[in-house]
Amino acid sequence: MQNENISGQSSLDLIQSMINKARNQFGENGHLYIIWGWTVVICSVSQFVLRYYFDYKYHWAVWFFTWIVLIYQAFYISRTRKKERVKTYTGDILANVWLVFGILMIMNGFIIGKTARDVTGHIFTPVFLCLYGMPAYLSGKILQFRSLVFGALWCWILAIVALFIPSDFLMLMYAPAVLGAWIIPGYLLKEKYKREVA
Repeated sequence: MQNENISGQSSLDLIQSMINKARNQFGENGHLYIIWGWTVVICSVSQFVLRYYFDYKYHWAVWFFTWIVLIYQAFYISRTRKKERVKTYTGDILANVWLVFGILMIMNGFIIGKTARDVTGHIFTPVFLCLYGMPAYLSGKILQFRSLVFGALWCWILAIVALFIPSDFLMLMYAPAVLGAWIIPGYLLKEKYKREVA
């Protein structure tokens, strides 16, 4: 009877360990959070400098750089999935969360750009900051990683703050948002991944 209890406990421990491993199969190394975070920082600061200091007409064109990062992401995910031994629901769910985020960003950018009179940032920035928090929050809950959840809350606080910032400086709001929501959690995920793999 005691042996049955021990073997039952061992089975439960093994199942729990497999669940924990599966939970962290996708995005656990923080690589894409870091890449996208720094991309947004570079683009937003560059746009601000081009617009505010140089009055460059096509300051928004720096965001085309995100398409290069998107192509890199597609190759990275494809390569990562080929190496995966086990396909997990967690990976699929996270991939879909970020896919929905991308679709909503494009749709909101198009809709606001077509309908808003003030496209300098007073509408774009709060809406986009709200959206930035969405994948961070859901990813944090799915991965059970609090830093991403706190990062999402940070984005939503900045979305409210953005309502009171002069339009010339709104572009700078994206840098602290992604620093808290993607970059810092990304590096923390990377450290967690190193500890678990080691």
